[in-house]
Amino acid sequence: MREPPHQNDSSRTAARRLRVDGRVQGVGFRPFVYRLAHSMGLGGWVQNQLGEVEVWVEGPPERIAAFTRAVIDQAPPLARPHLVASETVTPTADGEFTIRPSRAQTAAAIHVPPDYFACDDCLRELEDPADRRYRYPFINCTQCGPRYTLICRLPYDRPNTTMAAFELCPACRAEYDNPLDRRFHAQPLACPDCGPQLEFVAGTHRIDRTDRALSACTEALRAGGIVAVKGIGGYHLMCDARNDAAVLQLRQRKHRPAKPLAVMIPRTGTDGLAAMRTEITLDETTAEALLDPVRPIVLARRRPACTFSPHIAPGLEEVGVMLPYSPLHQLLLGEFGGPLVATSANLSGEPVLTDNEEVTQRLSHVAESFLHHNRPIERPADDPVLRVIAGRPRPLRLGRGNAPRELTLPAAVDVPLLAVGGHMKNTVALAWDRRVVISPHVGDLEAPRSIAVFEAVAADLQALYGVRAERLVCDAHRGYASSRWARRQGLPVTTVFHHRAHASAIAGEFANAQGEPGQDEEPWLVFTWDGVGLGEDGTLWGGEALLGQPGQWQRLARLRPMFLPGGEKTGREPWRSALAACWETGLTWPDAPPEAGPLHGIWRRRLNCPQSSAAGRLFDAAAALLGLIERASFEGQGPMLLEAICRAPAAPLTLPLKEVEDGLWETDWSPLIVMLLDRARPRRERAAAFHASLAQVLRDQARLARERHGVQRIGLSGGVFQNRLLSETALADLREDGFDACLGVEVPSNDAGLSYGQVIEALALPKD
Repeated sequence: MREPPHQNDSSRTAARRLRVDGRVQGVGFRPFVYRLAHSMGLGGWVQNQLGEVEVWVEGPPERIAAFTRAVIDQAPPLARPHLVASETVTPTADGEFTIRPSRAQTAAAIHVPPDYFACDDCLRELEDPADRRYRYPFINCTQCGPRYTLICRLPYDRPNTTMAAFELCPACRAEYDNPLDRRFHAQPLACPDCGPQLEFVAGTHRIDRTDRALSACTEALRAGGIVAVKGIGGYHLMCDARNDAAVLQLRQRKHRPAKPLAVMIPRTGTDGLAAMRTEITLDETTAEALLDPVRPIVLARRRPACTFSPHIAPGLEEVGVMLPYSPLHQLLLGEFGGPLVATSANLSGEPVLTDNEEVTQRLSHVAESFLHHNRPIERPADDPVLRVIAGRPRPLRLGRGNAPRELTLPAAVDVPLLAVGGHMKNTVALAWDRRVVISPHVGDLEAPRSIAVFEAVAADLQALYGVRAERLVCDAHRGYASSRWARRQGLPVTTVFHHRAHASAIAGEFANAQGEPGQDEEPWLVFTWDGVGLGEDGTLWGGEALLGQPGQWQRLARLRPMFLPGGEKTGREPWRSALAACWETGLTWPDAPPEAGPLHGIWRRRLNCPQSSAAGRLFDAAAALLGLIERASFEGQGPMLLEAICRAPAAPLTLPLKEVEDGLWETDWSPLIVMLLDRARPRRERAAAFHASLAQVLRDQARLARERHGVQRIGLSGGVFQNRLLSETALADLREDGFDACLGVEVPSNDAGLSYGQVIEALALPKD
């Protein structure tokens, strides 16, 4: 029963209707409102209305005012409520405060909840032998568990999820129906009697009892085996992270010779990080990132006494680590008692696999055994990846827990847009009104399955949010799979050049962060440094400085271009970039591979030798010239190895900056090649000087922009700025010089941020 009204306000009854949007679904928001109203002795009701929550509250005006404040200020930790309307209404003498059934509607203000890590309350129950969910791998409540990966459609109610087939037992039903219980309307609610179960499969041997299946999986891992383990957003390939033979076998079978593998480390100690601290160096920011509700993979430096196999990240001092984020992972890591490799279960470059039968068929040559469960995964979500740069976690990949990533646009779009991103590290972005939602990581659009998942994600975002795109936005490169798809859809298409999208991504994010209502007249200088992307003159850009603002970019400066022998092959064969850099500057590379001789004549005739100003190719050249790499097994391997060998700071070289065309300036990097070939200097020193010199290039070009155009705002955007040494040096130098220098914190600086940048650029373009 609700509290009786106070003596002095019993005759003063008022009523208000509140509309709340934001992240208010799947986070226990309605039970929170219910408990809050009961505690204050108020009547009325709360109802979920397909993205919004409506609250009708009756009682004394003072209590209603306090209630209205508390609905926002005291909301559950995972909720992000926003009060969009509050109006006075006529009291209806509602008695008990109630939770009304969800109501669907056509005008949706939907906010799809991401997947959440296992909360402390559920973990305590998981480890309590007296609890009925003791060691149950699918324990959850309103504050934790899967959301995005099991929602089939909205509103977010159990019949609309992949849990619909699991009928609640009487005990779970009682919790589900009790508004005062923390599992009230927890849609993935389950227990050992009525919920999903584990199954362990090794060849023809099957174990379908959950506790025995988990133990069998642990035994297989201890024996040095590779197990495909089904999680929340897909499968992981797991093995003992300390077992050299197991790690090497995983690499060989997956055809992944060098790309770093993520490691999951058990939660131990009062803060969960005791085992983590024995393996890696943890500063405060890295620790906070690991403990974030997203539970991302975080890149961190190994300690000298790290017990991981050196084959986890060959040649690198950093490794991607994460805490177990699901109860299944918590049990598995706890029983195993040590770190486990937890890399995406997929074929190289494809999205993570989610289906039991498909993973068995497609990965039987990689994993000897499988730990399945029978809770379907509606859509894949790979693990997100962060790197701490300049004291802040920066996203390298969006995924489970932080995607769909929603941001507010600087202005409203005129019609709903779907931006389809680039060809590598693909994401898509859906924009309508002043909202934009970025999808989780799709991946490289090379394989048929990758393209199928891309198409599914594009359709799925529109279906989930109840928004149908009326215009598509794609990269100007007509050969990208995403661009080809866009042109086949029969909708108007806006094309955006690759580096304009990079520039607009950083400008849009920071306009958004500053709460600016529209396009700002103050110009940006954005350095768009990456591998390669089609430039507006038909050459391959990637070392540009773009001046202006979204919709009005012009190229102010670039790096000296070079002709790349073999075109696309240079991305995986850094020695080609090294040769090009030497030939451009008239230098001889003593360690050139045998292919150099016949290739030189082809290069001189410019046959299949596209011109490029890309900074990424210059990094490749430096890595090859220092003998770090000849052929790369994954994108960015050379630059990562180059950064890894830097120890102490080195003095930068002064590189010439001159005007080469009317209004276009160019930095000549040829002195760097001379320095890189100088074997009298230690290799580590040359690598450090290379980084310092390119940071100085950024500073010099920024000073030029300030002198000639009054620029103060500098953006760093493009995959090259995943390099911590370069970015931290550049940001420090630019800020010391008085610039307002920015690197993304919400949107990846690599090609995963292109879809968002395409939306920002399209928003600023003149309307047809």
